[in-house]
Amino acid sequence: MSEAIRVVVVDDHSLFRRGLQMVLSTEDDIDVVGEAGDGAEAVQRVEELLPDVVLMDVWMPHRSGIDACAQIKSVAPSTKILMLTSSEEEDDLFGAVRAGANGYLLKDVPAEEVADAIRQVMTGQSLITPKMAGLLLGEFNAMRRRDEERNLGLPGTPRLSPRELEVLRLLARGMANREIAGTLSISENTVKNHVRNILEKLQLHSRMEAVVYAVREKIVELS
Repeated sequence: MSEAIRVVVVDDHSLFRRGLQMVLSTEDDIDVVGEAGDGAEAVQRVEELLPDVVLMDVWMPHRSGIDACAQIKSVAPSTKILMLTSSEEEDDLFGAVRAGANGYLLKDVPAEEVADAIRQVMTGQSLITPKMAGLLLGEFNAMRRRDEERNLGLPGTPRLSPRELEVLRLLARGMANREIAGTLSISENTVKNHVRNILEKLQLHSRMEAVVYAVREKIVELS
């Protein structure tokens, strides 16, 4: 990228924030422009700085990362949000997806993977590992009966076109819009239109939900 990715780091542990800043400062294409110690402060920093990416914990005082994620998406919809947490709870994973998070990483990932994850969400990818997808399936299974009423195979419910199914499969493999466009020999704008139609037809809220849906419905297989 021609310009550095502007990042705000949000965590209630100051030493952890400092450590992240030190690691990310070694990356030429990433610039940490601000920090916050809780969700409420995170929203303020985003309004002031309009960063490209927010790297944020889930469990914090005053306002959780999930609550902050939802508000950040309303005030700065173009800002990508990457949750970095120690929580493997299904409720936290599902809540982050619902709030519009673009990725969910655990704090035990190698430091270099955090920088790579920031770059990936900037290209439009949704970071969801097979392990996390598996955890999210438990939450989605609780809604299976309602989902079945609008399942692809039932008469009278929205059906995805063959092209939309192709896009969904590639989306679920972590491809960005540009990669999908190249694979299918279509324009990026056409890919964006397909993704929007997929989300509308399936009544989903984000690309991450689409990934989980594709795994659950066996449109793609966990590897």
